[in-house]
Amino acid sequence: MNGHAATNLELESLLESTPVWKNFKIIANIPRPSKHEGRILQFLKSYAEKHKLTFVQDKAGNVVIRRAGSGGGENAPTVVIQGHVDMVTEKNADRDHDFFNDPIKLVKSSDDWLGADGTTLGADNGVGCAMALALLAAPADAKLPPLECLFTVDEETGLNGARDLDPAILTGKYMLNLDSESWGEVTVGCAGGGDTRIVMPVTLERLHGDWQISTLRIAGLKGGHSGINIHEDRGNAVKLLARVLAPLISMHGVKAVDIGGGDKRNAIAREASAVIAVRPSSSEAVDASVRTSMTALTQEYGLMEPDMTIEVTPSSEAHPSSCLSSSSAFTLVNLLRVLPHGVQKTSHSVAGVPETSNNVASIKRTDDSAYTIGCSSRSFHGCALQAIRDDLAVLARQFGAIEVDQPPMYPGWPPNNASELLKITESKMKSVLGREPHVVALHAGLECGVLGEKLPGMDMVSFGPTITGAHSPDERVQISTVQPCLEVVCRILEEIADKRG
Repeated sequence: MNGHAATNLELESLLESTPVWKNFKIIANIPRPSKHEGRILQFLKSYAEKHKLTFVQDKAGNVVIRRAGSGGGENAPTVVIQGHVDMVTEKNADRDHDFFNDPIKLVKSSDDWLGADGTTLGADNGVGCAMALALLAAPADAKLPPLECLFTVDEETGLNGARDLDPAILTGKYMLNLDSESWGEVTVGCAGGGDTRIVMPVTLERLHGDWQISTLRIAGLKGGHSGINIHEDRGNAVKLLARVLAPLISMHGVKAVDIGGGDKRNAIAREASAVIAVRPSSSEAVDASVRTSMTALTQEYGLMEPDMTIEVTPSSEAHPSSCLSSSSAFTLVNLLRVLPHGVQKTSHSVAGVPETSNNVASIKRTDDSAYTIGCSSRSFHGCALQAIRDDLAVLARQFGAIEVDQPPMYPGWPPNNASELLKITESKMKSVLGREPHVVALHAGLECGVLGEKLPGMDMVSFGPTITGAHSPDERVQISTVQPCLEVVCRILEEIADKRG
């Protein structure tokens, strides 16, 4: 984290200062990887019981906690407050952290930021959930309309909780999604998206003779969110590894024993590595080739990726008995090189906003006969999204893919400039900010797109406190933006409380 670490006393003082921070402290202590949200869901249900609130859970696992209107808002339209309970589980390679059992270790810096110790923080979307819980526990006479706090599951791996939501558990007319990450912005639209899984066949050959076994590793990249950060042209470790490997295989006779990199479909790959076998007679040429690649990539990415490293280190593992055949390695590496990554088209209607993109997210060995490459594509337009997915499938099959799996796309969220809720939100945010908020459409998959399709006619906006580095161990939340964000939520709800449903 940037800035000097604050003392434990300062951290505890923050976490006990307001209901939101108290709630976030509890949430951070509960392991909640995507698809493993059982403990956080049980906490939510216990929280509802503790505060004598009703709740319902659908078959997908999504939980809705209901609070009656109060302080004059008893007969107002119902408002849905929405967030997701799962978090991305990324950690630095030197951290021994078990996301299925260990709490997140929080670290407060002296310059207004809260992060974690070498792991993702889970402020995406733990802080939004903490705000919802604070609203549910508001004083009995607080001026509030009826609330339905919707806590969805499995957002980070494909908006699956929202996809499988039973719409019958909600009755609200308005929805505040608290999963945006730039304070002072109101999100009114988002991109749709879809994944592509490419399975490439490989053959192995015996590794006879005198070989030096080493690991070629690219590390130190920023990574980040494959939608929010895709326009910044950050380095993609999977793509860069393929670029470094290609001349080693084609010009210096290097054998690839294994290749791997990236992890989550919605994160830009920060690290990638290959176990390689090098003839002793070629070791100097290989080292020189890697240095040449490092020089070139530093020229291209040095300002964006100042901590990038490309290293070849001797392997301590037992000498492998086999490696990828030269033709398999060459085909695999060349496919990684030509798969499109980054912004493919910029919007003509919203200046500077990416319209269509693709993230080459990961490559992993499936077994001795195949590798799997994962991609995540996004677009505001369904037709453009389908087109880039079709392109990926065609390209993969030209390179000999034995399987191209493309699950159903999730829908985008078209902006509604006539939104009543948007007008209320702009007014209340201006009253807190002291300036007009920025109204934006995101190149990312918010649940609003899926929920809007599930709940026709729902008037929605999304906003939240400032979070940087989401989906990476650099994730942090700006402390001073959290309470003003909650204040805007409260002012919106107070105005809606004066309406009659």
